Amino acid sequence: MASPSPKTCASCGRRIAPSELYYRFTLILQGEQDVLDTPGGGQGDELASILRQLEADPKDPREWEEQVHWERTGVICTACRAVVMRTLAPPSGDAGPH
Repeated sequence: MASPSPKTCASCGRRIAPSELYYRFTLILQGEQDVLDTPGGGQGDELASILRQLEADPKDPREWEEQVHWERTGVICTACRAVVMRTLAPPSGDAGPH
């Protein structure tokens, strides 16, 4: 029976031996906006404005899609897990948005 192949940490790129502990992750970022804030005009004007922006922007459609929905899965090593946990932990006190 063949042993499992080593995995690679998605964060630091380190090879993770089959005997080492690793963590699987799924990260989904979905863009949302509760209110379109376009001065003046009605809803039709707002949608037309958005469509004009999309048509005028030279971005690849995949870039627009990733601004709305971005998804990754993989594995990370123990050291990177600690960094991710600190990064995604709620701020203590009034640390501000960043």
